[in-house]
Amino acid sequence: MESRPPFFTIAVLSSAMLAYEILLMRLFSIIQWHHFAYMIISLALLGFGASGTFIAIFQKAFTKRFSVFFLTNTTLFAISSTGCFLAAQSIPFNPDEILWDKQQSLQLFGIYLLLALPFFFAANAIALTLTRYHQRVARIYAFDLCGAGLGCLGIILLLFVAMPLQALLLIGLMGLAATALGAWELKVSARGRIVAALMLTGIAMAAVDHQSELRLSPYKELTQMLRIQGTEIVSEHSSPLGLLSVLQSHTIPLRHAPGLSLNATGEPPEQIGVFTDGGGMTAITRETGNPADYTYLDQITSAAPYHLFQPGHVLVLGAGGGSSILQARYHAVPRIDAVELNPQLINLLRDDYADFTGNLLNAKKIRLYQGEARGFVSDSGTQYDLIEIALLDSFAASSAGLFALNESYLYTVEALQDMLKRLEPDGFLVITRWIKLPPRDSLKLFATAVDALKKSGVENPGEHLMFLRSWQTGTLLIKNNPIVPGEIEALKTFAQARSFDIDWYPGIHPEETNRFNRLADSYFYQAAEAILGDAREAFFERYKFALHPATDDRPYFFHFFKWSVLPEIFSLRESGGGSLLEGGYLVLAATLVQAIVASIILILLPLRFTAKNTHPESAVSKTRTVMYFSAIGLAFLFIEIAFIQKFILFLHHPLYAVALVLTAFLVFAGLGSGFSRQLLNSDKSRLAITFSITGILFIGMLYMLVLPKIFGYFMSSAIMLKIPLTILLIAPLAFFMGMPFPLALAKLSEIAPGMIPWAWGINGCASVVSAVLATLLAISIGFNAVIVLALLLYGAAWLSFPAKQSATN
Repeated sequence: MESRPPFFTIAVLSSAMLAYEILLMRLFSIIQWHHFAYMIISLALLGFGASGTFIAIFQKAFTKRFSVFFLTNTTLFAISSTGCFLAAQSIPFNPDEILWDKQQSLQLFGIYLLLALPFFFAANAIALTLTRYHQRVARIYAFDLCGAGLGCLGIILLLFVAMPLQALLLIGLMGLAATALGAWELKVSARGRIVAALMLTGIAMAAVDHQSELRLSPYKELTQMLRIQGTEIVSEHSSPLGLLSVLQSHTIPLRHAPGLSLNATGEPPEQIGVFTDGGGMTAITRETGNPADYTYLDQITSAAPYHLFQPGHVLVLGAGGGSSILQARYHAVPRIDAVELNPQLINLLRDDYADFTGNLLNAKKIRLYQGEARGFVSDSGTQYDLIEIALLDSFAASSAGLFALNESYLYTVEALQDMLKRLEPDGFLVITRWIKLPPRDSLKLFATAVDALKKSGVENPGEHLMFLRSWQTGTLLIKNNPIVPGEIEALKTFAQARSFDIDWYPGIHPEETNRFNRLADSYFYQAAEAILGDAREAFFERYKFALHPATDDRPYFFHFFKWSVLPEIFSLRESGGGSLLEGGYLVLAATLVQAIVASIILILLPLRFTAKNTHPESAVSKTRTVMYFSAIGLAFLFIEIAFIQKFILFLHHPLYAVALVLTAFLVFAGLGSGFSRQLLNSDKSRLAITFSITGILFIGMLYMLVLPKIFGYFMSSAIMLKIPLTILLIAPLAFFMGMPFPLALAKLSEIAPGMIPWAWGINGCASVVSAVLATLLAISIGFNAVIVLALLLYGAAWLSFPAKQSATN
């Protein structure tokens, strides 16, 4: 009687592996930046593809001693998950030097190899199990997916209570637990000795981890601030939203007032810096009790609306350390509402530094809400006189294009429309961004506001807009009603006194612009005229950066890169042209190229070896196999990523969306895989795959039509209703998506079992390419188009379902 597969071990191992993947994204976002984390982890996941190649070549030897090799790989995953990250972060890789320092490329390759090892070992164990027990692939894959789904949810919850390195150790211990469980399930002899060895290994891992700390890039803001004598990190607070580091200086006071007028004579009181993942500083300001200490809040561009009228009710989107709340209080606003996404930042203001801020949040006229800004605006029934989007990201990161891969639903056309609906007729929406040269953010924001006003029924958007700038920041004012002469005069007076430049108001003349913070030309005014005029599209076409407004379907406001200008920028690299590159997007493109090249090598390498493991009479078309498993690998991630983005808007919280959608997709896909066992009949395999893919195509197309209406109907519902509704919507699609992979593996197990690990590797490589390609496509053509492509890929998979080759072949 054949032994039972280690189902529960597979579930625990998959859970640890997906948790490790998500945690690595967090860890590298802290020590490097988000886009490099994306590149490094994506390519490390090629360990899946490498495992398929490895097992395909050596499968006979490994399957003969399955238990030994299976437990060896689970143990190696446990050890390498901790050890490889600690080794990788010790490599002195600096992405900013990679273009001119050849050593950096070698160091990056070393990081790839180190981080690929844990995935390689874990994938080896799963691929071995699929190969050894190929007649039970559907159930094995079901445990794999369900375990991965629970791991996704588990690591997100864990990061609320554990620091990242503590979570890393716990994942390693999960790997050891998988080994112990595997020894039990496989009925391995000498289980006591195995458990004792695992305990000693765990103790050693804990000892190593206890001595470890995260090593941030020397170019991160936090690292640079720590070079100032007397500065120190006084506390750290971790969550899935970021690692908050609270910085205090005992010698040189911290001062944070972006874009402060060069005419200003006052300076901020004592401040404490709060950094998220080593960047994006926001300041917590001491309460002195003396209003004169806060005059600096009237010397920055975001103070402009308070000089145009006296707002009675203000909404601050992105409270951060409370600077915008202080600014509204300084200008005697009677009612102030503020929204902040990170609950730990709120706790700092409300609890840890309540005395320091003079109990700012306990004031009767101030109400701080925890939530996502766009969602709050959509759900709120309150009308405001002034809505302000605070400036919270860092100038350095923004200038380097490091947010190019970060979707933002706060700066889309639809978002600005929602905010305008929450304004009183004479109210203002105020948005402040960094000034970058050549201009990018401010111009794209201006174009977005124009589109939002037009879609809100405004015939002449230029009569509703004003823009002013300092040497560092620019503020756009958007009004529901047309701007009146008195408001223009008030803005002129405000700007003149502070040496701020006004680049747009209704009726402005060119000679009124570019007076104080002088540029080579009146770039902002000229761009505003072009955006408002008939030659708008021609201006967008010839401009060096991508300025088309972001939408909810393409929410990449910070994407400015154009391929057409790359040769020009490259020719200027010796004279500082490299700073014009949008680094995040180029890194993504480079990642895709590397992933495709590596995938091709990993897919082609084992071909001659797999040929030895199949009999001539049961030969299967390798071309069809590559096409099928590549198609479903690409399509699965395309749909998963696109739906995460769509549900971010519905659930009004990125964390809820990632945790809920990813977990639901994986768990219900696992249930679908388990159900596919009922369809496994060699005579009806084509009917089974037709059933599953028809279900995917039908539900996918149906959702594209009805999801917007469902979201609109339930948008203002309570989160406790939205969560089960989300699960209910995802369940049927994910259920069918879990079937194509095990159905095809089951078919291979009948006609060419030796090709199972190769197929596993193909699917793994395609998944890596898919994650990168989906983002690139979404930036260019939008998430709806990505879903359409995914459905077409599933159709292509149906056409290429593995089958025996004809006699002529």
